[in-house]
Amino acid sequence: MSSWVDKYFIDHPKTVDETYLQHMVVALSFALRLFWAGFACLLHALVPGMCLKTGSSMIDELYGEMVENRNRTQGQIDVVSSVPSSVAGPETAQ
Repeated sequence: MSSWVDKYFIDHPKTVDETYLQHMVVALSFALRLFWAGFACLLHALVPGMCLKTGSSMIDELYGEMVENRNRTQGQIDVVSSVPSSVAGPETAQ
């Protein structure tokens, strides 16, 4: 039976082939970039001519990194078919 330490600190990082510290660094990296993307979206809401693509570009980049990491640890998947058509848009929907 696994302990609460395993459940909350060890098990999930193992699923992506990382240690607790490696996973913390990656997650903090994502959190900081999401914070920046959110700030850029807020700025865009106030001044529509600023940060025209910053938020969406960052989300695309982060999604790509997540899929790349998932592919590395769980085998290859078809990235296009894993994106819902409502997100991917009609040009990539199958």
